[in-house]
Formats: sequence, C-alpha cells, structure tokens
Amino acid sequence: MNFSRRDFLKKAGATALAATTITDLFADAAAKKQWFDISLAEWSLHKELFAKKITNLDFPVLAKKEFGIDIVEYVSSFFKDKAEDKAYLAELLKIAKDNGVKNHLIMVDGEGGLGELDRTVLNKSVENHYKWVEAAKYLGCKSIRVNAYGKGSNEEIAKAAVEGLGKLGEFAKKTGVNIIVENHGGISSNGAWLAGVMKQVNMKNVGTLPDFGNFCITRKDGGCAESYDRYQGTGELMPYAKGVSAKTYDFDEKGNCIETDYTKILKIVKDSGFRGIAGIEYEGSKLSERDGIKATKALLERLRPTI
Repeated sequence: MNFSRRDFLKKAGATALAATTITDLFADAAAKKQWFDISLAEWSLHKELFAKKITNLDFPVLAKKEFGIDIVEYVSSFFKDKAEDKAYLAELLKIAKDNGVKNHLIMVDGEGGLGELDRTVLNKSVENHYKWVEAAKYLGCKSIRVNAYGKGSNEEIAKAAVEGLGKLGEFAKKTGVNIIVENHGGISSNGAWLAGVMKQVNMKNVGTLPDFGNFCITRKDGGCAESYDRYQGTGELMPYAKGVSAKTYDFDEKGNCIETDYTKILKIVKDSGFRGIAGIEYEGSKLSERDGIKATKALLERLRPTI
C-alpha cells in the first residue's frame, strides 16, 4: 500500500495530537492531586447536634451536600450508646456509602484517661475503648482519637500513658485501626511531653492528631492561664501525626484565621513530610457553625496550592 506525503503528515499530526491530549490529561490529574485532603470533624456542628437539630446519621449527608466534603470524622458523644449496635452502625455505613462519603476517624471521649496512675482504672479505660476500635473497623475508619490524661506528676502520667496507649495499640493492631492522641488540654497540650510519650510507645499504629488550636495547658476564669506555642507544638507532634485538626475560631475581612497563621502552620505540616487529611474543626461563635465550616474550607483550599 502506498501513502502520499499528505497521508503521512495527516497521520503524524493525529498521533501528535493524541500524545498531547494524553500528556495534558496526566498533567491535569497531577495538578488535582493535592498534598492534603480535607475532612469535616463532627464537632464543628456540636451546637446543632446537642440541640438535636440534626443527628449523627444526618452528618455524612450534610458534609457532602452542604459543604462538598466527602471525608468525615465522627465524635463518640453523638452516638455514645451505639458503639456495639450493629444495626445502627450498618445504617450509618450505608448512609455514608450511598452518599460517596469516606468514614475516616472517630474522636472518642468519656471512656477514661489513658494516663491514669491507678492500674485498675487505667486497665478499665483501655478496655472501654475496645468497642470503639471495633466500631471504627466496621465503619471503615482508619483511626480513633483518644485522651492521654491522668492525675499525677507529668512524669507519672507519661509513664502511665505509655502503658495505656501501648495496651490499646496492641489490641487495635490486629484490626488495622490507629490509636491517635490529640493535644487536648492538660499536659497533653505540651508538645514536647506528648512527643516524648509517642517516642516511648514506639508503635506504628499509635500516633498523634495535632490540633492547631488546642495548646492551652491550664485554664482559669474561662480563659487560658498557661499555653504552649502552637507552632512549636505542631512541629514536635508532626513526626507522629496520622492527621491534623484544622481548628479555627475567628476570621478577618480577608478570610484569614485570626488566632493562627495558617500559612506558617501549614508550612510546618508540609515540611514534616505529611501527606494526609486535615480535618476542619470550627469552634468560633462570631460566625454560625455552618458559615465557620465554609470559611475554614475556603481558607484551606486557598492556601493548599501555595504552600
């Protein structure tokens, strides 16, 4: 078969166009892949939830349809009697799947401190968390967030926390669920202290959830009496981080968070090598909960490609 010069050029042009189109598609896909994904922490809606305007079952749908967020972080307080209710968990899982929502985390409160000095109390606290590990596994969550508090000296609480987190970590290991500790008040809000505990636990499935706004160690008269530097603390916790909590309270007229320099703190997060999920956790009062969530999301989306 003979091809004319025109046929050859036509074919070559088509091949070049196809190659360019494929290259552009790969470039677009790479551009869309960001260094962190955005999730929504249920606590951002705690006022509506406590007022029973919405329920835990409404949360995944609300996250997706109102805020365009398809990764969620639950709070145990809003389904505290349902951890072992398989029918309820099956319904929650179905709702999430039907709406294209990924269950990522359960923040567990009210089950005891994992830094309690009394061995009996500590063991009970560890065992109280077993059901939440299993619920997380069923729902497809990667982690549960726990609290490493106790009564005693900082050194004593650290020693107990190493034991408590280690025991719970061993239980969770077989399920593939992570045990993560947030700087959540008291000595746990001291970044160096919590990083020291993580170093001693030394387990792959035990880590941290740095919260950008939870570095108040002691409170007095409704305010913070002793705080820890949030940028230093975040940097100390990032080597063990399996997620970060993007806490916000107030915004200026340009949409920047007032209490936290997000450009600075996100750079600390990225420079640590972190590539994961940042959970929106709005706790302010000047904006409504829903507007605060939207403002936080806009801030993260604006800064993410610039860091």
